[in-house]
Amino acid sequence: MDEVFKQQVYEVARLIPIGRVSTYGAIAKAVGYPNHSRRVGKAMGGCPEDVPAHRVISSSGVLSVPEFQSRLEAEGISIENLRIKNFKNLFWDPLEEI
Repeated sequence: MDEVFKQQVYEVARLIPIGRVSTYGAIAKAVGYPNHSRRVGKAMGGCPEDVPAHRVISSSGVLSVPEFQSRLEAEGISIENLRIKNFKNLFWDPLEEI
């Protein structure tokens, strides 16, 4: 995978505030590849520890990695059946926030 793409994804993900979440698709759009959400997911799979991968979820508000639930709950995010409660209110859109 292109190293520049991965670094761009990581930089956007690092900007997601505590207690908020973004999506693979929103990050793909923010880095200029609007139809590459799966590519963002692959990049997040091997990201450095300083990248808050737990804050990046599917566009339906469902956790892709169940192990991230405890980290999100520690940040004050409520989750039920692997789905973020109040997803629309917690969604952080990099195109609007950056």
